Amino acid sequence: MKDWATTLAILAVLSASLTLAEDFKTINGKVYKDATISRVEADGIVLRTKAGISKVYFIELPKDVQERFHPSPAKTVAPQREREPIKSKGWAAAMANPTAFIVFLVAGIIIIAGVVFAIVRARLQ
Repeated sequence: MKDWATTLAILAVLSASLTLAEDFKTINGKVYKDATISRVEADGIVLRTKAGISKVYFIELPKDVQERFHPSPAKTVAPQREREPIKSKGWAAAMANPTAFIVFLVAGIIIIAGVVFAIVRARLQ
């Protein structure tokens, strides 16, 4: 009795896998015969055929197939919150401001010039 149940279960699984196979035709004319959908990804579907495994992008499929497997972006995309600007601290904040950069540059030049003039004056005396 168990053999009949096992045989029936195996036949049910095999017939289900055969009924899920279908032909897919791209807009370029390429046909994937007896293909089963392995998985649906964000940018396309992965098909398994006798020849192997192929990924077909949604832009390559007709509109009716796209709508069947790829929901509209308005339904799937969660509303994004507005990004806050990254707040710099320390030197990065000072260098991000053009006015502060010029002030630091001028101050650095004045300090270096003062040190050079002090060294030259000390040697001349």
